[in-house]
Amino acid sequence: MDRLELVIPNRTHEAAAREYILEHIEQGETVLHGAAGLERDPSYVEWLERLKVNSDEKTVLPGYVAATTFFAIRPGDGRIVGTIQIRHRLNEFLRSYGGHIGYGVRPSERNKGYATQMLTLALAYARQIGLTKVMLACNRDNEASRRTILKCNGVLEREFLHTDGKMVQVYWITIG
Repeated sequence: MDRLELVIPNRTHEAAAREYILEHIEQGETVLHGAAGLERDPSYVEWLERLKVNSDEKTVLPGYVAATTFFAIRPGDGRIVGTIQIRHRLNEFLRSYGGHIGYGVRPSERNKGYATQMLTLALAYARQIGLTKVMLACNRDNEASRRTILKCNGVLEREFLHTDGKMVQVYWITIG
């Protein structure tokens, strides 16, 4: 497994981002976790603008919280291996389900340890912005995500049945 860097998305990543989206779609995945709606925005430039607006508590869109979204990039080849979003605080929805951190790894790079590396880097960033404890949630049947959270010292707080019929686990990681 190669080293990853968390990088704020910019215009130079557009082609790599399109390739990242396409790989998920080709695997039948329509939601990109930790990507702040990258797959839904009408254009990459509009997505970048929304990330900028939502990164500041003063300009964040109604119903959202300030968050920082990163591409996890492998410096050796510049490939986007994953996406990860760190929410600076929790609102009611995030406190109930989403948590402080959401992440996803491209299908061809899964089961290589990248998610653990990404989460470790995200925890360091969360510490830098003043968080001392973060919440993460995953579906109980998502064994890979559960293992990643546990490797990063996640402590199971609760389980609940989500409105989609799936059992969700909520974990907390103390970082400060």
